[in-house]
Amino acid sequence: MTLFPVVDDCLTIGGVVVTELARRIGRTPFYAYDAAVMAGRVRELRAALPPGIELHYAMKANPMPEVVRHLARLVDGLDVASARELEIALAAGANPAGVSFAGPGKTGAELAAALAAGIVVNLESAREMERLAALATAAGTRPRVAVRVNPDFELKSSGMKMGGGPKQFGVDAERVPELLSLIGALPLDFQGFHIFSGSQNLDAGSIMEAQEKTIELALRLAVDAPAPVRLINIGGGFGIPYFPGEKRLDVATVGANLARLVAPVRDRLPLAKVVIELGRYLVGEAGVYVCRVIDRKVSRGRVFLVTDGGLNHHLAASGNFGQVIRKNYPVVVGNRVRGAAREVVSVVGPLCTPLDLLADNMELAHAGEGDLIAVFQSGAYGLTASPTAFLSHPAPAEVLL
Repeated sequence: MTLFPVVDDCLTIGGVVVTELARRIGRTPFYAYDAAVMAGRVRELRAALPPGIELHYAMKANPMPEVVRHLARLVDGLDVASARELEIALAAGANPAGVSFAGPGKTGAELAAALAAGIVVNLESAREMERLAALATAAGTRPRVAVRVNPDFELKSSGMKMGGGPKQFGVDAERVPELLSLIGALPLDFQGFHIFSGSQNLDAGSIMEAQEKTIELALRLAVDAPAPVRLINIGGGFGIPYFPGEKRLDVATVGANLARLVAPVRDRLPLAKVVIELGRYLVGEAGVYVCRVIDRKVSRGRVFLVTDGGLNHHLAASGNFGQVIRKNYPVVVGNRVRGAAREVVSVVGPLCTPLDLLADNMELAHAGEGDLIAVFQSGAYGLTASPTAFLSHPAPAEVLL
């Protein structure tokens, strides 16, 4: 963990020592996000990706308004997955021309909000298309739409497979030509395709293979398009390392290969912009979750540090958000990062369940009541992906530095 300097054995986030940060916020637990780390990720991607590739932020990773406002100034567009996320995106100053709305089960109110905002709606089914068309007819408008495609392949080695086989996401690739013919007869302004096959991948080879298949599929489907294709969203899937032994994704290699892949798009679909949509990769490493030790206890030889926050605030770090075999996130004692005295402990939260575990038999600096526990890699799928109402403890604070 090299993104956050250590000063006098205390972690610093956004240039502020964690003990001082806790004092300023006035309470624990809290999430702290470093704006400079996010900006660095964007710069890294801009340098690696070929010219002309647009970069969009998938807000589902972290919809904190200040985070969205910060990234909206750095990226080319935003992807939302609910009416509330759309509201946050527009309030952050995002240009509706660069906002898209994905996700199955959009309600009538959400479709109406998207219609009013003038954003791109990623159609997830034929029925969703019909519902949006009916709203458009009533309003006398032509909403911009793209077809979300469920490809007949998946992103190998991904943490979560979003394509291939039966899926609740998108329209099966073999049924897309039929849908395209229907779009042409409806009051819908066809833009292109959204093809997303998986997430949280650290294997450059797997991502390059999926991108190649994605672009091949988009070019094949474009033959039946009811209008010139102006958008090809190839998703993302770029992962970040969480656990020992994991290596950072080689984005330079992915970018160099992508330059080769998009050449046919430029030739055959000259109006089409190619979009990469990333969430976790932009914000995941920029966040730290901080909670305070309330009690130190020993049970049959095992040391437990009981904190004021746990899986109700950070479900992913507890291992209950997609992990098949639980592994520890990177964790330190924030005010004693290295610590002269060290021991093997388990860090647990205040909830009445054995699942409330932030670190399991992990070597940390010796800690006791009042010390601060810091969980790294916490900028994505943290607070809003957690059951904050469980046992009715207060929600944590959030701050962007």
